[in-house]
This record gives sequence, C-alpha cells and structure tokens, in this order.
Amino acid sequence: MSGTGEAAPRATYRHGDLRAALLAAGIELARDGGPSAVVLREATRRAGVSPNAAYRHFTDRQALLGAVSDAAQALVADAMEEEIRRASRAPGDDAAARAHARLRAVGTGYLRFARAEPGLFHAAFSVPTALGTSDSPSKAGSGGRTPYQLLTDALDALASAGELPPDRRPHAEFLAWSSVHGLATLMIDGPLRGLPAELVAGVEQRLLDMVAKGL
Repeated sequence: MSGTGEAAPRATYRHGDLRAALLAAGIELARDGGPSAVVLREATRRAGVSPNAAYRHFTDRQALLGAVSDAAQALVADAMEEEIRRASRAPGDDAAARAHARLRAVGTGYLRFARAEPGLFHAAFSVPTALGTSDSPSKAGSGGRTPYQLLTDALDALASAGELPPDRRPHAEFLAWSSVHGLATLMIDGPLRGLPAELVAGVEQRLLDMVAKGL
C-alpha cells in the first residue's frame, strides 16, 4: 500500500481470480452507489491491479455493469427463494393455498431485497436486455432459478391449482412484475421513501393481494 492510500497493483492472479475480484468490486460499488457508481477504473483500483489488466475480462464499463447486473439479479433470486422456503413450511395448506403463498413469497422477497439493497436493486435492472435473457444462468440464484423463472414457476403453480384461468395465464408475468417493481421503485426512489415500516408493510401486503386477485 502506498502512502497515498491506494492499493498497490497486484502482479499476478490465478486464472479466473481477477475477473471474480473485479466483479466483487463492481458489486460493492453498486451496493454503495447504484449502477452509476460502477466504474471500471475504480473496480481495478479496489482489486489492486492496473486498468489495462482488466480489459481481458471486461472490455469497458458497460461489460462490467452487465456482469454486476446479472450478479445482482441472482441475489434478488436468493431473496425470493428464501421467502418461498418460509412459505413452504406452513402446515396444512391445500394446493391452492400453497400456490397463493408461493406467489406472495415471490413478491415479498422482491420487495424486501429492494428495500434492503436499493443500490443493487437498481443495478439489477439497469442494463437494457431482451426478455429472452431473463432465464440466463448468469442471473440465477443459488437455487438455479432466475427472478423471472421464479415468478413464472409461481404463476404456473397457481394455474395448475385452478386459481388462474388458462385464458388469463399468458403474459401474467408482465402484470405481476410491473406492479411489484413499480411499488419497489416508489419506495426506494419516489414519494413513498421514508414512510413508517408498519405502513410500508401494510401497503406491500395489499398490493400483493391486489395482484393475486387481479390476475
């Protein structure tokens, strides 16, 4: 470490270590400041390497931000899966009740992550990509499913339980996702910022009720 407080460049990395180090630095930058804070030069500084060393892994800032976006979506998926596991432990429910609980858990996990990690939440959906990439393995959480896949799985379960009519199943993901994402954005960026936790919790539950009934 030099007297200026900057990290000394590291001479060597094992294969794959540098990319992982740069990605980890990018994730922390996004956590602290959202997608605009993800800067390749700062990531290389935090990783302790020269900027030129990064180019074999990330050709520019946009490439790093894309990787951070995927990693953040994987973390969103983990939060959703945690809520699904909690919901699955409820005893004595029939298939319809379990399906509704699963859909609610998907939304609850999504909203919880947005409130807890606003910088990463913004980064997760900051890169314009086609819908077809929403099931990319790079966006999958530890359970192997992406946020979009977890939502579609929950809606399929609702349809299988007879709680979502077949003619209303197509594209239901878009309606549910946009409703929950809109509330999340209002809570972390808009006029709903700073509301009491009890009020926020009540609004979230009412929105999830509205989504389930509206589908």
